[in-house]
Amino acid sequence: MQATDAPGRTVQRKDAHSNRRRILATARRKLREDPDASLDSISQAAGVARRTLYGHFPSRHALIADLTREAGHELRQAFARARTADADPVEAMTRMVLAAWAGGDHYRMLIALGRRHLGEDAIRTTLAPARAEAVATLRRGQREGVFTDHLPAPVLAQALEALMLALAEENAASPWADPTGEAAATAFLVAAGVAPQRAALQVREVIGRVRAAGDG
Repeated sequence: MQATDAPGRTVQRKDAHSNRRRILATARRKLREDPDASLDSISQAAGVARRTLYGHFPSRHALIADLTREAGHELRQAFARARTADADPVEAMTRMVLAAWAGGDHYRMLIALGRRHLGEDAIRTTLAPARAEAVATLRRGQREGVFTDHLPAPVLAQALEALMLALAEENAASPWADPTGEAAATAFLVAAGVAPQRAALQVREVIGRVRAAGDG
């Protein structure tokens, strides 16, 4: 016979999960506003006692590590949702870039915090699955002659990632706004070696298909 949790234990577990989600959501917002926000200020904003927050995250390092892992997981999920079996390399890369841009402010902020507090090795590990997919798509495009091959695919992927983070920084800090990611994705493809006219057309086509799918 399988044992079941007592009602009180089940309620406590649900409360713990709810508190954890609330702390993480509040931390994302507070750290976006102030990268140096303290755990005390996050607990106050989340409406939980300090001991509750410290029960889930014993240090600021632990909280940022969890948020950074969450960002990496969400990026992999975004890539998975954007993937289509019949997409050529340019379309596949466009879909990945637009998917990343949709959560760009969250991703940008958490990667910056992760680099600052966790170190480059931790970020590399967190982003490894998403980066591997991007590198594979770039390699396929290089073999087919649609992406530049003057750099190895892993190096090109790093350079393009830096470009996207810089564009996301500018988008967050200046009047320039690119809500759909059309300009950023076009710039990404051009930097990858795609002719500007083809890049712009491909991005518009993918955005159109995504919108049509959402309306359907």
